[in-house]
Amino acid sequence: MSADPLPLMPCLTRHSSSTIGTRMSLNLATVLEAGAFSQPQYTAIISNGCRMSYAQLNEAATRCAAALAGLGMRPGDRVAIMLPNVPEFVIAYFGVLKAGGCVVPLNPLFKASEITYELEDSEAAVLIVDEAFLLEAQQALRRVESCRHFIVVGKQAPSGWQCFADLLETSLPDFDTVQTRPDDTAVILYTAGAMGYPRGAELTHFNMFYNAALTADRLCKITPQDVSLAVLPLFHAFGQTCVMNATLYAGGTLTMLARFDSDKVLQIIQRDRVTLLLGVPTMYWYLQHYPGAEKYDWSSLRLCCSGGAALPVDLMRAFEKRYGLPIFEGYGLSETSPVASFNPTDRPPRPGSIGQPIYGVQMRIVDEDDRELPPGKIGEIVIRGHNVMKGYYKRPALTAEAMRGGWFHTGDLGRRDEEGYFYIVGRKKDLIKRGGLNIYPREVEDVLLAHPAVAEAAVVGIPDEVMGEEIKAFIVLEADEVVDAEELIEYARSRMAAYKYPRYIEFRTELPKDAAGKVLKRQLKE
Repeated sequence: MSADPLPLMPCLTRHSSSTIGTRMSLNLATVLEAGAFSQPQYTAIISNGCRMSYAQLNEAATRCAAALAGLGMRPGDRVAIMLPNVPEFVIAYFGVLKAGGCVVPLNPLFKASEITYELEDSEAAVLIVDEAFLLEAQQALRRVESCRHFIVVGKQAPSGWQCFADLLETSLPDFDTVQTRPDDTAVILYTAGAMGYPRGAELTHFNMFYNAALTADRLCKITPQDVSLAVLPLFHAFGQTCVMNATLYAGGTLTMLARFDSDKVLQIIQRDRVTLLLGVPTMYWYLQHYPGAEKYDWSSLRLCCSGGAALPVDLMRAFEKRYGLPIFEGYGLSETSPVASFNPTDRPPRPGSIGQPIYGVQMRIVDEDDRELPPGKIGEIVIRGHNVMKGYYKRPALTAEAMRGGWFHTGDLGRRDEEGYFYIVGRKKDLIKRGGLNIYPREVEDVLLAHPAVAEAAVVGIPDEVMGEEIKAFIVLEADEVVDAEELIEYARSRMAAYKYPRYIEFRTELPKDAAGKVLKRQLKE
């Protein structure tokens, strides 16, 4: 597809009515339907070596929509999808959208209490779950009243449940996609709250469609000849928009992997001639340290992108040295559909930078009073544009607080340079105040990561009677490396101001992370 202008307007149609007046319609399912119309026999999905064409995928999604409508699902109903990266996720996702519903993706690794919370909060009417996670789902449903229908992806459905494959087989592929409005909610993505309680970000059909279109057309320049590796979890905003929706929008091919494994990733890159690899820093770290990479052919790769967490500069350089490919870093949140900024791919990526705001999006650095700060000054990153969510589901007060002055307040601390490139220094809530002085964890982590024995580092503030907060670093060492806490503390002390270096070091075999590969610092502090 052409990168400029964006092919948006042909997907929007106007309907006139004496009662509702001029009405513009847009359904996110367009990204699949357009491919099924223009290239029906082209491969849309590869999974476990099996291929599904655009026509087959669209037909399956249409059958899913018909099945959901047949069960009594109404336009606007929320449907929870608890599936790993399998074709059924894509089928269910677009089936819900075609039926006019709202997708609520759940992490398949959730325990019963977490499933209960998000089902109750979203008031989901339907739950679609993989049989591998059925036990936790069944326990959760004992306390949920909103769910009326339960569908399992697998060979057998327990009593009271429907089998996903049977529903598709018995439904007709002639369902007419519900005409939703651009500002109707398409997806509710749950994101951690300041007090640890997730809240649902309502993303509209326009939010999601336009972010996928920009990713495909302007950022990654995806074409029908591209093959994207879908190893990022599709229930997460990054994998959903930037991999699944963007690739299908551009008419490319998705090759799916349910769980990250360095060897399997490299096998699939070689087997399917993968051209696009989008991942989180943790994935690139594992690939960089994988000893058997040279036996595979990764020459098909043309673009590697990173998001979800800060990409260490040393990792970026080491990966490029080994694989011959730069990693282009971007930035976004669930609330921004998710992409807000990206390093332009027509020039070398700027190390340590999350790039510049994408087309049609504005970003600023502001102080505590929401006054814009000049280049070089550290403050909170705020965003406005077509990518910003509708609001937090059923939480008007939280929405109003996050959207003060018409700008979404990210909670991330950063700075920008004179050329408009932005840099993350940490989370506002992770800011350490030691003796009245501000310490940004990212700065300390970057120093520690430069030590040859350090593989991963996470810095947090811990209570201290004298200083208010003291600095503690959690460290994962490289394989076969040995270093003691005193040596690392001295290493950091010699490279930064005296008030910044960590006073405490704790060694771990691994750091707790969420599905996007972001370190869970709240758990470390607890």
